[in-house]
Amino acid sequence: MHPLATAIAPLLERIGATAVPVDQQEPGDIVLDWEGSPAVAVRVPGQELTSALDRLIREVEVELGAKLPDLPRPEKQKAVRLLEERGAFGMRKSVETVAKALGVSRFTVYNYLNRDQQQS
Repeated sequence: MHPLATAIAPLLERIGATAVPVDQQEPGDIVLDWEGSPAVAVRVPGQELTSALDRLIREVEVELGAKLPDLPRPEKQKAVRLLEERGAFGMRKSVETVAKALGVSRFTVYNYLNRDQQQS
């Protein structure tokens, strides 16, 4: 693996992108140069809303320090609150996507959302 790919790995993980060898690049990949020569291609996921929601979910996982299904219930409730604050639930099919990511039902996500609204 090229040193540049190693250096940018945490950034790529955070945004859901991957590094690929330059000889495997595809249209839409971003080629990064190192000392004047192509070093690595960065493949960024599509910009559709589900990718945006996936990125928000990954950000919350990083912030909370664990994958959403592994969190205890109070932390899952906090994750839903953070996602709501960041506009995740304005996206199409977001409740279903978040429920799947949390490993709970849609009903549970709605309960978490209603609980937060009642406490406000």
